[in-house]
Amino acid sequence: MAKVFLICGKLCSGKSTYAKQLQATHRAVILSVDEIMLAVFGLYAGEKHDEYAAGVRRYLFEKSLEVTRAGANVILDWGFWTKEGRNEAKAFYRSRNIECDLHYLDISDEVWRARINQRNQAVAAGETTAYIVDSALAAKFEAIFEPPGKEEADIWVNG
Repeated sequence: MAKVFLICGKLCSGKSTYAKQLQATHRAVILSVDEIMLAVFGLYAGEKHDEYAAGVRRYLFEKSLEVTRAGANVILDWGFWTKEGRNEAKAFYRSRNIECDLHYLDISDEVWRARINQRNQAVAAGETTAYIVDSALAAKFEAIFEPPGKEEADIWVNG
């Protein structure tokens, strides 16, 4: 039976790269909030960003059911920054008898800041269409992010 992988980690922690590695080994479909947001709204969803992202997440939860019913594994690549969000996702799948694992990418603050700088340089050079992570956005996500405890994560990846 198909399963769902929840990828948890800070912004710029390597979630998308890790998701692609999982995809290669688990015959899975990656569902990414950022991918849809960038395709539909570009870099500028503005003040509505959080509202739009919540709608995309709701849509992807439903789409993931369709994909798992078709027999493919699903990788949800969107951070799961809060314990409440992780618990809701796990409950959503378990109530439907779909196995789901939480994979946590744990990186140091030093590595995190270096990856933010690398990403911003790549965006500025036109090498990627990702969001710029300025100091205000980094502070927002740092304030929101609740790292999972060891008992919460099924797979702990040290980066």
